[in-house]
Amino acid sequence: MNSTPLRRVTRKAPCPICQHGDWCSVSADGALCICMRQAEGARKRSANGGYVHVLRGGGPRPVRQKVRAVRVSTPKPGRTDLVRLARHYQEAATDTALRGLADFLGVSVESLRRLRIGWDERHRAWAFPMVNAAGQVVGIRLRFPDGRKLAVTGGREGLFIPDGLDYSGPLILAEGPTDCAALLDLGFPALGRPSCSGAVRHCIELVRAHWPLDVVAMADGDPPGQRGAEVLASMLLAYAQTVRVIRPPDEVKDARAWKQAGATAADIRTLIAGAPLRRLSIKGVCHD
Repeated sequence: MNSTPLRRVTRKAPCPICQHGDWCSVSADGALCICMRQAEGARKRSANGGYVHVLRGGGPRPVRQKVRAVRVSTPKPGRTDLVRLARHYQEAATDTALRGLADFLGVSVESLRRLRIGWDERHRAWAFPMVNAAGQVVGIRLRFPDGRKLAVTGGREGLFIPDGLDYSGPLILAEGPTDCAALLDLGFPALGRPSCSGAVRHCIELVRAHWPLDVVAMADGDPPGQRGAEVLASMLLAYAQTVRVIRPPDEVKDARAWKQAGATAADIRTLIAGAPLRRLSIKGVCHD
């Protein structure tokens, strides 16, 4: 990967793996691709948290995985359809089924309801709406019983923002809706990102709109999760008053697993208090 430069994908020249026009990169010789979304078929993880795919010269070209998402979704809904679809899923989620899921995940039904979780009967999957900084539904994440996660076609990447979120801080930006639910159970204002490197723009817009006193990027325990939290923190420094980065203890995978292992609100507060406080530093001023 060091022998040839990388170029960022665009809408006119999208990623050959996920077909999106942002975040991913392709080598100048067209032999390799770093896809930030699709893990299946990749040779290894990249240093920036993506997935290295060989396009030619090193093995067969991987099958484009966008087709998989089409097969588990409704035919290309627009934004209005996504709102309707999310509401339909939410109404289909029974209290009995939700209690079973909540017990399995180790979170409360109340926190899942705050995230407007729904049930897709057709595909037998749980559905979490993703929203932009203004709270508008822009996509829907499907979570299958076997742990697979896909998205409804026609939507875009967004945030998992619970109802009644308090932005006074510290606002914790976690990875995924179930980590968010665990933090909500512990009494913290929290939202979920779609992945360790996703929805940075939405996070920036949300912080600019609400100006929370403190922003905390909570990483998963794996290296990609930690890198993703560091990247987000560096981007938020220009917009947030203060930024911290935290992660669970070394033996714990993520916030939800930590809660299941017995973590308390006091543990989280201690972790936040001990994290280095980051502020944007201006070295000098240039005069014409």
